[in-house]
Order: sequence, then structure tokens, then C-alpha cells
Amino acid sequence: MRPLLLGVLGCSLVLSVQAFYSASDDVIELTPSNFNKEVIQSDSLWLIEFYAPWCGHCRNLTPDWKKAATALKGIVKVGAVDADQHKSLGGQYGIKGFPTIKIFGANKNKPEEYQGGRSSQAIVDGAMGALRALVKERMSGRSGGSGSKQSAGGSKQDVVELTDDNFDKLVLEGDEVWMVEFFAPWCGHCKNLEPEWAAAASTVKEQTKGKVRLGAVDATVHQTVSSRYGIRGFPTIKIFRKGEEPEDYQGGRSRNDIVERALDLFSDNAAPPEMLEILSEDVLKKTCEDSQLCIIGVLPHILDTGASGRNGYLEVMMKMAEKYKKKMWGWLWTEAGAQMELEAALGIGGFGYPAMAAINTRKMKFALLRGSFSETGIHEFLRELSVGRGSTATLGGGAMPKIHAVEAWDGKDGQLPVEEEYDLSDVDLDDDFDKDEL
Repeated sequence: MRPLLLGVLGCSLVLSVQAFYSASDDVIELTPSNFNKEVIQSDSLWLIEFYAPWCGHCRNLTPDWKKAATALKGIVKVGAVDADQHKSLGGQYGIKGFPTIKIFGANKNKPEEYQGGRSSQAIVDGAMGALRALVKERMSGRSGGSGSKQSAGGSKQDVVELTDDNFDKLVLEGDEVWMVEFFAPWCGHCKNLEPEWAAAASTVKEQTKGKVRLGAVDATVHQTVSSRYGIRGFPTIKIFRKGEEPEDYQGGRSRNDIVERALDLFSDNAAPPEMLEILSEDVLKKTCEDSQLCIIGVLPHILDTGASGRNGYLEVMMKMAEKYKKKMWGWLWTEAGAQMELEAALGIGGFGYPAMAAINTRKMKFALLRGSFSETGIHEFLRELSVGRGSTATLGGGAMPKIHAVEAWDGKDGQLPVEEEYDLSDVDLDDDFDKDEL
């Protein structure tokens, strides 16, 4: 009986830790299956907490969040997303730490980050301030209920119109992965899918940088391509990868479901990011500004490791870049001593090489690898950052340091500098020799 009792108690403990909110609370639990209907298609102002069950700060926020939700009932909607369980939803809104609170106002596609206090009173005050701003916008005619729904639907221009004439060139001959909807204008299910497809197309275009594309074929007009793929019902969604047979899409029909599948397709087909040496300010700036995080390795001097040692470190970094390629981070490296201002800003100099840092140039924050410079050590470091657990600090000076232009490594072993030779044949050493110094 005792093992069984312990098992029951263990299950109860897990449930109690995870069950931050229940049906009796005024906080609405949000998931990928109900988020679009409850939030995106709503005219209401929403305050939404993205949390993780293991997060202590989230647990401390829970009673105040419930209290604020009760006070705001019927005025502002208050929700919560378990972003640890629903990673696609958290990733869609760039959630990196817990708890993160976002305000979904007039433009549901671009929520604002809540920057106020975490007490129930501060949350209510923040909500009322956001509500007043929303009402003011509507009074000025710049926004409205229908307007918010329209903006939330994404741009139809991001859905590529495919026809009998352009299908082969764009879909079959291109290098992108395609998700193609075959629809009929009279189909009710197609009409319901249309705003979801458009919203997903906008998100996918941005997050995959055009590597995965969403298209649509009016099967009642373009019957050649539709009959080729045996389209019998509407809507039918197929996945096309270059050189492979099309695959039927079996996922859900919400924007979040579509985006999640698209990101999986992108991850499966994306090449690992390029590993660049920091040769100039432009290299660092372009790589880091285009990425949410920049992973920078500071490798020992070539005289300390030789070419084989350096290539070994770069190989470890490239394996990790492949493992985390779905994140679309930038990957850079530099030789110890080549960028001293950068090392100083990161606090790297002085505790040995190789070293590694992850930089968010938008927030001017960074985190340092404290474990081993190995696949295991770097994986643990990046995994912690991925779920918002990493310890971060402000970049020295609050701005990117000066980057020097340097010559690219030639891939060879280093060579000691050649010392200058001096001709001492004309020097009479005896003239300056003082016997008394012996």
C-alpha cells in the first residue's frame, strides 16, 4: 500500500504545482486551440500572462493575477498561457522569460509588453491605462472592433495566389517548402479557414524569412493542377518539398497549428546557420541585428591551439548551430585578443579561453557560458536560455563596443613573428665591459 500511496501523493503534488488556475478563477486559460477565437478575433482588451509551472516568480504572481482578473471582470479580459506546455504559442510572441505579460489591444497582431508592477493594484492600474488608450484611439477613428479583427487576420498578400500557369515554376521548381490550400469559393469551411491561412502566412513569412511559403489554389478555376493531385474535397492542404512527392497536411486549421507545422518544416529543411569570423563591425552588426540572439565564441590564439585545435572548437560550435538552427540565431567567432573591447564588454578576458557569450543586441543583454566548451556544456547553456532560465547581464556601457577590422584566418597553423637580426660585428664589447661589475 505504501508505494501506491506515495505514487498518489506524488501525482497530487505535480498537479498542484501545475494547476495555477482553475475553472473557478476569473483567469481564462488559453491554449493554441482557443487562442485565436478568444483573443485574436475578440474586440476586448486582453492582459495575458505567459508562464511556466516550474517558475517561482510565476507562482508568486498567481494570487495577484487572480485578484486582478476578478477586479477587471467584465471590463478587461485576463488570461494565462502555460508557455512551457504550449511552446508554439510562446514562441509566436517571442516569449523568452517567465512570467511575461502582454497587452493585446487594438492590433492583436502586435501586442505590447506590460512593464508595470506585479501587484494586483499595479496590474489593474496598467489595464485601465491601456483601456483608456484604446478608447481614445477608437474615438479618434484610428481603430475599432472590426479593425482589430482585420489586422489580426494577417495580410492576404502574404498568401501566394497559385494558378495552372505559375504552379510548377513557383512550387515544384523553387527551393522553398510550400503549404498549399486547394479551395472552392462556395465552400463554408474554406471561408472559415481564409483568415487563419492569411494570418499564418504573415507569421510564417516573417519567422522563416520566406523559406516556407503559403499558397492557395482556386480549384474550381484551376482544374488542371487540382486534378493532377486528386483534389476531391475542400479545403485540402498539401505540403510540397522540392523533389519529393506531396504530403497531405494532417494538422489543425487554426493559425497556431499551421504556423507550428510550418516551423517544423522549416527546421527540417533549413541549412545550419553560417559560422562567421568577426572581421569587421559590419559582420557583427548584420548578423546580430538580423537575429534574436548572437552566439559568439572567443577561441584561443592560433599559436596556442594550432589549426587542428581551432577546427575542433569550430566543429563543436557548428554542431550546436545545427542543433539549434530552428531558432535562427546568428553564430560568430573571434580569436582571443583580436576584439579586446568586445571581450571587456562581455567580461570574458581573464578567465581563460575558449569562452562563449549569447548577446541580444535589441535589449543590450548578454549571458556567459559558465560550463565546459563542449557539446554538452553549450547545449545546457543554450537550452537554459531557450526557456528563459539563463542568467543575463547588461552589456558593458549599454552599447555595442568598438569592433576592429582584422584579417581573416587562413586556416593554417600560426607562425611566430620573425625577429629582426642585428649585425654586431662592428661593436667592440670590451670597451663597455666593466671588470668591477664581476
